[in-house]
Amino acid sequence: ALAQQAQWLREGWQMGVSINISAAHLLAPGFANFLKRYLNEHKELDPTLIALEILESTALDDMQQASQVIAQCLELGIKVALDDFGTGFSSLSYLRSLPVDIIKIDKSFIFRMREDDSDRAIVESVIYMAQRFNRTVLAEGVETRRHAEILATLGCDLIQGFGVARPMPASDVVDWVRTWQASHPLPVPPFVQGGQ
Repeated sequence: ALAQQAQWLREGWQMGVSINISAAHLLAPGFANFLKRYLNEHKELDPTLIALEILESTALDDMQQASQVIAQCLELGIKVALDDFGTGFSSLSYLRSLPVDIIKIDKSFIFRMREDDSDRAIVESVIYMAQRFNRTVLAEGVETRRHAEILATLGCDLIQGFGVARPMPASDVVDWVRTWQASHPLPVPPFVQGGQ
C-alpha cells in the first residue's frame, strides 16, 4: 500500500492510504519500529496521509501494549482508526482506552438506519460519543446519497462505500479521482482504502 502511495506521488497525486491491520500485526514485536524505519527510508511519504485500520472485532488481548503501539504510530504522524465500531463487546472500553484518531461505524448500522429507529439511534450515539472523545467519525457502507445526507446532518465527518466508489484496481484510482473532481463540487475523499 505504501509503495502504491509512493507511485501515485511520483505521478503527481498526493493521496492517503488506509491499510487494514489485525491485532496480530499491531502487537507483533517491532511493528512501530518497522514503520519508523520504512518512513525514514521513504522521506517522500507524508505519514499524516497513512491510516492504519484495526478491526475492532479482533481480539486485542493486551490493551496496554496495543495502546503503547498506537501511541508510537501517532507519534510518527500516522493516523489510527478503529474499524467496525459497534459490533464487538468491547467497543466502549476501546473508545476509552485506545488513543485512536478515527472511529468507523460498522456498515450494518448504516445500511438499516433509514428504516430502523434502533440502528439510527446507534449511529447517532456513536457519532455523539466520537465527538465527545474528540475523534473523527467515518461511516462505512454508505450506498446512497440519502444515507450521506442523513449522516451529514448527524455530524458524521467522513463516509465510504459504494455510494462514493466501488472497489477498483490501484491503476484505476487516478482516472476515478479526475472524474470525481470534474463532476463533484466537494473534494475527493483523502484516503484510498487498501487491503491487508
